[in-house]
Amino acid sequence: MNITDVRIRKMTKEGNMKAVASVTLDNEFAIHDIKIIEGEKGLFIAMPSRKTPEGEYRDIAHPISKESREVLQTAIFEAYEKVLLQ
Repeated sequence: MNITDVRIRKMTKEGNMKAVASVTLDNEFAIHDIKIIEGEKGLFIAMPSRKTPEGEYRDIAHPISKESREVLQTAIFEAYEKVLLQ
């Protein structure tokens, strides 16, 4: 998996959600609406999800392995830091 593009949209409202990311993989597949959230232990990403009829939220797309999630999260956080410095 090669992350070929990361785009960040900062949130203008105050709150825990700091930004939304879109990631392109191998110049062929895009994942939109990955949330960057400030939690009690720092920043984390939340993958796009949908609410089920039972009221639970289920991810629509997500990394399968811990390593893939770390690669994705690192790329998103690096792009987010660049946006903050602008």
